[in-house]
Amino acid sequence: MRDYDESDARVRPNRRGSRPRSKVRPAHEDAVPGMVVTVDRGRYGVRLDSGGDVTGVKARELGRGALVVGDGVDLVGDTTGEPGTLARIVRRHERRTVLRRTADDTDPAERVIVANADALAVVTALADPEPNERMIDRCLVAALDGGLDTILVLTKSDLGSPDSLIADYSPLDVPVLATSRDEQATIESLREQLTGRITVLVGHSGVGKSTLVNALVPDADRATGHVNAVTGRGRHTSTSAVALELPGGGWIVDTPGIRSFGLAHVDDARVIEAFPDVSEAAERLCPRGCAHLSAEAGCELDAWASTPAQEARVDSIRRVLRSRAGGD
Repeated sequence: MRDYDESDARVRPNRRGSRPRSKVRPAHEDAVPGMVVTVDRGRYGVRLDSGGDVTGVKARELGRGALVVGDGVDLVGDTTGEPGTLARIVRRHERRTVLRRTADDTDPAERVIVANADALAVVTALADPEPNERMIDRCLVAALDGGLDTILVLTKSDLGSPDSLIADYSPLDVPVLATSRDEQATIESLREQLTGRITVLVGHSGVGKSTLVNALVPDADRATGHVNAVTGRGRHTSTSAVALELPGGGWIVDTPGIRSFGLAHVDDARVIEAFPDVSEAAERLCPRGCAHLSAEAGCELDAWASTPAQEARVDSIRRVLRSRAGGD
C-alpha cells in the first residue's frame, strides 16, 4: 500500500465555458426550396419546387417563429419523401403578403393564417347560415392590410338570391361570384379566376368551403358537414389550413371555419381605406382628426349615407372602431 496524494484524484473539469458554442451558422448552400402546404403538430408538409412532397421539421436556427401554410422554405437532409423520412427546414423566405387576425379587437397577439397568398376569397352562404356582412367587411379590411386582392364567393345560390349582396359590394370593385353545387358552369368560372394564383378561402363553418374545395379539386376529398338547425352554426370539418394544387395551376388554401375575425393589428385609418366609397366621403366631408365614431362627435358619414347599403357599411366600420377601443 502507498500513500495517496493529489495526483491520484481526477478533478472533473467545469463543462460550462470549456468549449464555447459557435454563433456561426452553416450556410446550407445545398438546401432545396419548397412551399409549406400542411402544418400538423410540429411536422410540415412541403412541396418542393422541383416536384415531390416531403415532411420536414424546423431546425433550431429558425428560432421560435412559427411557419404557416404558404411559407417558402429551404430544406436539407433527406428530401426523398420516402415513408418515415424527415427533412430539416433551415430557412424561411421573406413573406410577400401575410393574412393575419386576432382573437378579438383588443387582443394584441396576432395569428398568421397564411403567407404569400395573392388573394382572399371570402366564402359566404346565401342561406343556411344567413350571410353576415359584418364578417365580410372585416375580411376586406384584413385583406387590404395584408396586401391581398379580394373575391366574394357566394355559395348555395339555389337556396337564396345573390342580388342584394352583389348590389351592396359593387361600389367596392370587389368581384362577386355566386355558386351552386348543381351549376358546374359557376365552378368553372371561379376556377378561371383562381388559376395561377394562391388564394386562401375564409368563412364561417357551414358556408360550404369544403364542398367548394372538392368541386375545384376533385381529388381533395375534404370532409363536409352541416349547419345546426337550432344554433344556425356550422360544425368544424377542416381542423387545419391546407394548400391544394388546382388542376390548371395555382393553389387554394382551405382554412378551418371561423367564428370571429379580430382586427387589433390594423391601424384605424386602414379600416376605412378598405371601403373606397366611405373613405372618399370621409376625406371630403369629415373634419380633420375625425374618429368617425358618431354624428354627435362631428362625423359627417351619416349625412353622406343615402342608401341602406351605405348606412350598413358605415355602421359596420363604426362597430369595428368601437370594438378596437373596447367600447363594443
